[in-house]
Amino acid sequence: MRIARDGTWFHEGRPIRRQALVKLFSSVLKKEDDRHFLVTPVEKVGIQVEDCPFVVRTADITGSGPEQVVSLTLNTDEQIIIDEQHCLTVENRTGSEQPHPVVHVRSGLYALLSRSVFYQLVEVAESRQDQQQIELGIWSAGQFFELGKFES
Repeated sequence: MRIARDGTWFHEGRPIRRQALVKLFSSVLKKEDDRHFLVTPVEKVGIQVEDCPFVVRTADITGSGPEQVVSLTLNTDEQIIIDEQHCLTVENRTGSEQPHPVVHVRSGLYALLSRSVFYQLVEVAESRQDQQQIELGIWSAGQFFELGKFES
């Protein structure tokens, strides 16, 4: 089994079309060290994950400033709120100038933000001046999450 970068689940080279199966498999997905497994009471099967096992498809933003709340919907229809337990981080991967925005889902499993969701967050982002840099970020559930820093 394999999960592609776009969140598509594959079995024996063919995409799994039934969303109910994807939801079931995702509910037993675990990460140990740097490997992913589907774990049931009777079986533990390795699974290849190209990037993140989940993808954020939509964001719902309510409020503003520190009272703002960002609710995300994953490709498995699971909903999470960006908060202290579901932190948003943006990395710059080696060899790429594109940001890699991810949010923690559970137990070391992360969701990659789709490009449209990332741009939606950038639209509502606030900037802060910090010595020689400008920090861009969003508020959610009373916490500020950095999207990036730029030289001023």
